[in-house]
Amino acid sequence: VQLQASGGGLVQTGGSLRLSCAASARGYNPNAMAYFRQAPGSEREFVGGIFWSSGNTAYADSVKGRFTVSRDNLRNTVYLQMDNLKPTDTAVYYCAAVWGRLITTISDPAQYNDWGQGTLVTVSS
Repeated sequence: VQLQASGGGLVQTGGSLRLSCAASARGYNPNAMAYFRQAPGSEREFVGGIFWSSGNTAYADSVKGRFTVSRDNLRNTVYLQMDNLKPTDTAVYYCAAVWGRLITTISDPAQYNDWGQGTLVTVSS
């Protein structure tokens, strides 16, 4: 399954951006989708994710209260609304999905079996 990511770009500190990630039609929903990010010289880290059936979300401490993950069931699309952006949020953002198997730890990238292309988010100070 291909994940089509969109959004991203350049924004000033305190600004907002919304990322979207659409899964191509498969006929069923993923078990979970999430966003990860990777800054230059850093490891990929979990940002936020959503369990598809329940709609429950989870976030990294660094983005709690600023970022919101949501989903559109009909479009198999996940959104990452990013508000009050900081320069430390600058990174390449990746969406990921879990298809056809249970997920136990939403923040564990090893549990995801589908990844989108990265999209760059740059926050200027």
